Amino acid sequence: MADEVRVAMWSGPRNISTALMRAWENRDDCVVVDEPLYAAYLARTGIDHPGRDAVLTSQPTEPEVALGALLAPLPEGIRVQYVKHMTHHLDLDADLSWTVGLRNVLLIRDPREVVASYVRSRESCEPGDIGVWQQHRLLSYWTDRGSTPPVLDSGDFLRDPEGHLRWLCDWLGVPFSERMLRWPAGPRPSDGVWGQHWYDAVWRSTGFEPWRPRSVELSTHDAAVADRCQDAYQALYARRILL
Repeated sequence: MADEVRVAMWSGPRNISTALMRAWENRDDCVVVDEPLYAAYLARTGIDHPGRDAVLTSQPTEPEVALGALLAPLPEGIRVQYVKHMTHHLDLDADLSWTVGLRNVLLIRDPREVVASYVRSRESCEPGDIGVWQQHRLLSYWTDRGSTPPVLDSGDFLRDPEGHLRWLCDWLGVPFSERMLRWPAGPRPSDGVWGQHWYDAVWRSTGFEPWRPRSVELSTHDAAVADRCQDAYQALYARRILL
């Protein structure tokens, strides 16, 4: 379609990225893609994640193949493609030229909250695992090329989901739909095979949960990981959308 909109939402792990994917998938005019570079990331790094073997067999392990599939024609009647990307799936020196021309959006969360959630599913965590450095690099790359992608902070978003979704739809040039605020509980065929390890809360959800303050306790190592990401996060936070 001539007026198709291809959205690339760039988040780190343990954010509201899957809930946002639910919101967009609940539209009549949208198709979603869940973390298309996950298998390529696991193959490149050799890192051990829950369900690693299943992920590797479910997706292309060559980034160029995975990215090529994103350019396929959209289904009949579909105007919007919404791709949920994890920024830690990108190498810190990865070629980013393919992102130019997409409707890129950055979704951020306080690193201390991310790390606290992340280590409940994996024993170890390093700065590269939570994607903040990669988000900062993406923002710098796009800004240097004259683009100003919006930055959404998850804490702000959960205080006013409808307001932020209306703003984002307006920026993208698509009509807001009330269907984005509520969705049926349970898994979706579009969910990656890793959903059984990471998506319990989303599978139980029927909408965005209200924001609430988080009490965060971190080990010395994990606190140091979060601290190393704070400068990058603060630079992103300063650019966030304020309604």
